[in-house]
Amino acid sequence: MAEISRSSLSVTLSVWKALFLREAISRITAARAAWAWMLFEPIMHIGFMLILFTMVKMRVVSGADTVVWLFVGLTSFFTARNIYQRAMSAISANQALFGYRQVLPVDTVLVRAALETFLGLIIAVILAAAIALFGHDVLPHDPLLVIASLTGLLLCGLGLGLVLSVACEMVSELGNIADMLFTPLYFLSGVIFPLTAIPPQYREWVFYNPFAHGIELLRSGFFPQYHAAPEANLGFLFAFALVSIAFGLALQVRFALPLRAK
Repeated sequence: MAEISRSSLSVTLSVWKALFLREAISRITAARAAWAWMLFEPIMHIGFMLILFTMVKMRVVSGADTVVWLFVGLTSFFTARNIYQRAMSAISANQALFGYRQVLPVDTVLVRAALETFLGLIIAVILAAAIALFGHDVLPHDPLLVIASLTGLLLCGLGLGLVLSVACEMVSELGNIADMLFTPLYFLSGVIFPLTAIPPQYREWVFYNPFAHGIELLRSGFFPQYHAAPEANLGFLFAFALVSIAFGLALQVRFALPLRAK
């Protein structure tokens, strides 16, 4: 029987498909009702913040509907966070697969990022439909800006995931530091309060954080009357995303052999 030759692209796509199915099953069955927690986590955060906003009688935030404003910020941030946090541990979690020469460390990172993007978008659609049933307008005012800012935000998560997945394998303590930075990042991205509340002389420091740009621009695309911080910039968002992805891919190539041999 003649040997069937396969192109490199065909082999890579087959590897990605197998890894995606493996990661999806593992993600959903990792713990009891793991699939439900993925949906309930943003719901609980939105519900808790709504209670706080109701107590201070704040139904509008910077000219935007509070419910939709929180939904946009929380779901987009959690999706980007899940991308880089899950990608960060992809190499160590799939170490046994590197015995197959077709599987590269970077494959596991890219597939995990793709899975988290897919799950995040599904959860966002489900929550948007539920919010719409309660009479809130969830249709974006500027769909192109929403798509662009969400894409930039997710690419930033991918870039961080590519960099941190290598860095944490080379220096394990960096993983703990990255986890510790989650809480400051959560607050400094304007997820639960408008960034315009920060005095201008300090706000420029906050906008060194690319997630702040992405979330602020995303909300601007949803609400025509939204009072966005003037520092939000789509160019900075994509510049950070492209630089971090390029740097992350360079690290993946440079340390491919040490990562496989760990």
